Amino acid sequence: MQEETAFNIVTVIPEIFLALSALALLMLGVFQKDSVAERPRTGGLIAQLAMATCALTLLLTASYGRGPEVTMNGLFTADVFAVFLKVLILVASGTAILVSRSYLTLHNNNRFEFPVLVLFATLGMMMMVSANDLMSLYMGLELQSLSLYVLAAINRDNLRSTEAGLKYFVLGALASGLLLYGMSLVYGFTGTTNFDVLAAHLTVDGSLEVSSGLIVGLVFMFAGLAFKVSAVPFHMWTPDVYEGAPTPVTAFFAVAPKIAAIGLILRVMVGPFGDLVSQWQQLVVFVAGASMVLGAFAAIGQTNIKRLMAYSSIGHMGYALVGLAAGTEQGVRGVLIYVAIYLFMNVGTFAAILCMRRNERMVESIDDLAGLGKRQPAMALALAVFMFSLAGIPPLAGFFGKLYVFMAAIEAGLIILAVIGVLASVVGAFYYLRIVKVMYFDEALDSFDRPIGPEMTAVMAVTGVVVMFFFLYPAPVLSGAEAATAALFGGG
Repeated sequence: MQEETAFNIVTVIPEIFLALSALALLMLGVFQKDSVAERPRTGGLIAQLAMATCALTLLLTASYGRGPEVTMNGLFTADVFAVFLKVLILVASGTAILVSRSYLTLHNNNRFEFPVLVLFATLGMMMMVSANDLMSLYMGLELQSLSLYVLAAINRDNLRSTEAGLKYFVLGALASGLLLYGMSLVYGFTGTTNFDVLAAHLTVDGSLEVSSGLIVGLVFMFAGLAFKVSAVPFHMWTPDVYEGAPTPVTAFFAVAPKIAAIGLILRVMVGPFGDLVSQWQQLVVFVAGASMVLGAFAAIGQTNIKRLMAYSSIGHMGYALVGLAAGTEQGVRGVLIYVAIYLFMNVGTFAAILCMRRNERMVESIDDLAGLGKRQPAMALALAVFMFSLAGIPPLAGFFGKLYVFMAAIEAGLIILAVIGVLASVVGAFYYLRIVKVMYFDEALDSFDRPIGPEMTAVMAVTGVVVMFFFLYPAPVLSGAEAATAALFGGG
């Protein structure tokens, strides 16, 4: 049972520290007298240190056994579930800043706003996964979204970047409207926005009391949240935004916001609406199945690797939602394991994409990878490992991510959904393996620029080792997901 306090500032110290760091960086960017080229480097380093400090604080808090607590008058909850996801979000955000350094310098796009916006977006994500009320949920979601809209269009002199930002903003506003409408219906039919009170309201004297208006509100809320994970049929923004946004921004979009949104969906569906699993399960089954199928088939004809990764992310969010569709503790545990593995696979892949340069120019076509296996064998090996893992080929980490969610679906009786997932994985393997084929068997083109850079080498090496050897020591991820699941279901 969660302890509840009206106001405990200790519980929200990581969020307060991150907010103050972002404000300090903003002031530093405005008043710094150094050359413009040094601003993003200094700001990026400060932002990374702030995120590392927050992650360490959260891990120490969890390791010393601090129990779950609801504070800020019921708006904010601090539990192991939130800690698990926050650490993943902070790792993803910090890595996105790290891999952006050389790109920003190369393209003369050294804007001090970049690390500031990433910090504010990360703050919003941390608020999302700790939300215990519809109000705090919306505040966190919009803080993240507004930052992401600007990040998508941060290269304002580039037509594709500004177009990506505008598309994301317009469609994001639509999704926000859907979410707000759903929240208003939930509030109107229950009289509360607090998750704990909602859960108590739905179950009176051991019987479930559900109105049709509440179900409609829940459907609209799920639609608004599904947009954030680019699940079908709310995926239409993803390919254009991924292609048009600067590549480091795309790398950030592909990982951190997806993890936060999946965590928020779990928090909402399993928390206050956990007793309504029979009402929302069919909706999640449809969205998960459609996302897996579209992600598999729509990527086949792509020639731009960033668009391919966009459809890949749609499919992978479908796989993650399979665990939620099961509606069980095993399913939620599978989702958490999946997003942790997804983090390492995608961060490594985008680090490799950021290294695709010829004559000081970024290249994004899959055909441009021809001959990479001969020209730069280490980079080709790393990218091949990530492609095999994304395809779900054992014994790489991606295989185990899918294994856990499919097992949960089968045990919950969702045999057809699990079969669809397996078949979608087979189809998806085609375009992942096509990249490996192009790298190793097509005629070599001009060599890629050297050097890759120490930060890129480090990111690809670390993520590659984790993906390759996850099966040897999966205990940290498995035990963390187990504890987080227990916390979400009220066990700690």
